[in-house]
Amino acid sequence: MKLLRYFLVFVLINFGGLALGSWLMDSGPMTDWYNNLNQAPWTPPGWVFGVAWTTIMICFSIYLAYLFKIMKQREVLGLFILQVILNVSWNYIFFNQHWLIFGLVTIALLTVLIFYFFFRFKKDELLKLRFLLLPYMIWLLIATSLNAYIVLYN
Repeated sequence: MKLLRYFLVFVLINFGGLALGSWLMDSGPMTDWYNNLNQAPWTPPGWVFGVAWTTIMICFSIYLAYLFKIMKQREVLGLFILQVILNVSWNYIFFNQHWLIFGLVTIALLTVLIFYFFFRFKKDELLKLRFLLLPYMIWLLIATSLNAYIVLYN
């Protein structure tokens, strides 16, 4: 029962963060500014982003619920809060303010942080669960490459 409560809290915060990030980007992907950028040839269609983030946040919430139950909650909570801040702020930095390089730094830090989760927490009971981070890790590598392409070619 405790695990379910953790999961629900993390799902609520994660999807709340996605909603806040969407609001902060102020229609970013649909603006003329974004559409006129030179974008990477591997940029996925818009609908992929919603599917990807839904999958990522469900997997991440399951992972966090187990991690929070097993590990020192203070350390996990601090890292999680940092993840939320980086994730939400990237939308504002990149889409709203058009700070491309600062956006790249922000998403690179988020990528490093999620990889840190993967490699830091390796207790026996977490070994298999950490593979729930793979969708997030893969997506961040793609997103970082998209941001880097925009920085280089605009």
